[in-house]
Amino acid sequence: MPAAVTLPRLSWGDVDRPAVLLAHGLGSDGALMWRFGTALADAGWHAVAVDLRGHGDAPRALDYTLAAYSADVAATRPDHGGAWDAVVGHSLGGAAVTIAAAADPDWTRRLVLIDPAILLADRDRDIVRASQEQAFADPTVTAVRSQHPDWHPTDIELKARATQRASRWAIEQTSLQNTTWDARPAAAALTVPTHVIGADPAVHSIFTGALADEVLQNPVVTMSVVTGAGHSPHRDRPDETVAALLAALG
Repeated sequence: MPAAVTLPRLSWGDVDRPAVLLAHGLGSDGALMWRFGTALADAGWHAVAVDLRGHGDAPRALDYTLAAYSADVAATRPDHGGAWDAVVGHSLGGAAVTIAAAADPDWTRRLVLIDPAILLADRDRDIVRASQEQAFADPTVTAVRSQHPDWHPTDIELKARATQRASRWAIEQTSLQNTTWDARPAAAALTVPTHVIGADPAVHSIFTGALADEVLQNPVVTMSVVTGAGHSPHRDRPDETVAALLAALG
């Protein structure tokens, strides 16, 4: 397993409450999980969001394989030690936490995956690559607002900032180093209760169709879909996505 780096943290809620870890997607950072963090704190949780390696304030490295991302989150523990009461992962973060939870069933008591990048086919890779190239070409609030006019102003501000703070080389290497992007074996090996909050395939989802059917063969995995939301449902349809998260944790 690759050597882990220590991931910087942001948190919401009292540290003495049940602890939930939030892992963001490619090109984002921990601050962009604010919608989940605030809702979880209001619901009685202690939410901790991390910057993944190469993103935000996290250490830079040479290894950007899924195994490396997974090693980092696996080494991240609650302030009081022991297991997380829940772990939430979006996209790349979803793949990383799936691998970590499958390798160590005592790491978390439950898992929630937000349109997770369990498998990326060539078409998905092309879409992700084009999206990241567009973001780095103009990492400004104006550009993000023009692409996502319905997002909350905080999401627009933080998405622009996340792109400016991320290592472009790390983002590119995440695609190049994972020549086979496939966390299906880990998803099949999960033993903790897991709920997938999927994006709407009519908008854009990377967890749908035959892939979703295959992962759902594991009896611990359930799924719901946020109608009208694209790959980042917590930004496209935040109220519905937060409600789905709280229901999954209830």
